[in-house]
Amino acid sequence: MNILLLGSGGREHALAWKLAQSRLIASEGGVLYAAPGNPGIAQYATLLSLDVTDHAAVIALCAEKGIGLVVIGPEAPLVDGLADSLRGEGIPVFGPSKAAAQLEGSKGFTKDLCERAGIPTAGYVRTKSLAEALEALGRFKPPYVLKADGLAAGKGVVIAEDLATAEEALADMFGGAFGEAGAEVVIEEFLTGEEASFFVLTDGASIMSIGSAQDHKRVGDGDTGPNTGGMGAYSPAPVLNAALRGEVISRIIAPTVKTMADEGTPYSGVLYAGLMLTPEGPKLIEYNCRFGDPECQVLMLRLDSDLGELLLACAENRLGTMEPAKLSPRKALTVVMAANGYPAEPEKGGAIRNIEAAEAGGAKVFHAGTTLDAEGNLVANGGRVLNVTALGDTVSEAQSAAYRAVTAIDFPTGFYRHDIGYREVAREAARERLG
Repeated sequence: MNILLLGSGGREHALAWKLAQSRLIASEGGVLYAAPGNPGIAQYATLLSLDVTDHAAVIALCAEKGIGLVVIGPEAPLVDGLADSLRGEGIPVFGPSKAAAQLEGSKGFTKDLCERAGIPTAGYVRTKSLAEALEALGRFKPPYVLKADGLAAGKGVVIAEDLATAEEALADMFGGAFGEAGAEVVIEEFLTGEEASFFVLTDGASIMSIGSAQDHKRVGDGDTGPNTGGMGAYSPAPVLNAALRGEVISRIIAPTVKTMADEGTPYSGVLYAGLMLTPEGPKLIEYNCRFGDPECQVLMLRLDSDLGELLLACAENRLGTMEPAKLSPRKALTVVMAANGYPAEPEKGGAIRNIEAAEAGGAKVFHAGTTLDAEGNLVANGGRVLNVTALGDTVSEAQSAAYRAVTAIDFPTGFYRHDIGYREVAREAARERLG
């Protein structure tokens, strides 16, 4: 079977790496195509030039290449309705419809769905003007959680410690700091607890767990500095134990899938639940309608099942016939190497060397924001540039392996956090001391 993967980041490199191992490609003479891809993805897929906003062009390419499955990596094409256009032509596609992708495309949509379905989440108010938002602040206590309603590349959330900061942030949001994404702002109750992420595949009826993770959103060590798209992650998230996972499925995931189906917008694809583990139990922070980035990288390293088979089963509405996903008991950890200036104005064009040396010890380096210069040399071409990923029997072992690989890479205009996984490493050390 020929498969088309859309996207160009670290998430898509991880998906390409895993899809290339699928029976659909490796054993059946299939071809993996990727558009637009990146230099890392080119190791596993034939790269194509394609404008994913031109739905007719995507459909024509699928016909030309005999594509049997389209895997949409990033969220923007999903929110734009590309999956609908493909399904309308009878092309199997992994990813939700435009209507279902509102779970990520609109924070307000998701909050309203939670209210209708009785899904535990933070209290909230939707606001459509600066005046309305400033008035709504009076209903909350600091710190204030302010979210641009639309897609903002993972950066549309501000946690303001005091009223003056909140008012300034709201003025920025409604003033265009996040473009159209900030035309509406959701103000939320601040939740306390530990964050974790939980991932399932669904075809709109059946639900299959595909793992958990914890990421690190702040740019600096010790969770300092501004929020980013993610500076690193590890999987699984031990704090999300079996009992809590069951509670998340029964109280959050299953009601979401049922409500979406009952309301005529069935959800098909991967559903990524960002959770806060509060003293009252797990509560939904937000949904993403695609694999996380960099969470996808650690999930793919642990996935022992055939990814292509699972995604095709989702696309063909037969996920319930598949065996549960098999995940390695080992731990995976990824460290993001970002370009200086990220997340504000990342420096592009910096040389990157010694990836082969980094991988010699068993790590896997996924390209997130790279390109080749005129001489064919690998250079930075984005904010988050590389995802250096490794396995270990413990999070501490995976962390050590990942950082050994990081230090082998020559990327003078890049930086990274030095403490990815620190919470779980500390817990492992405490358990070891206690015997």
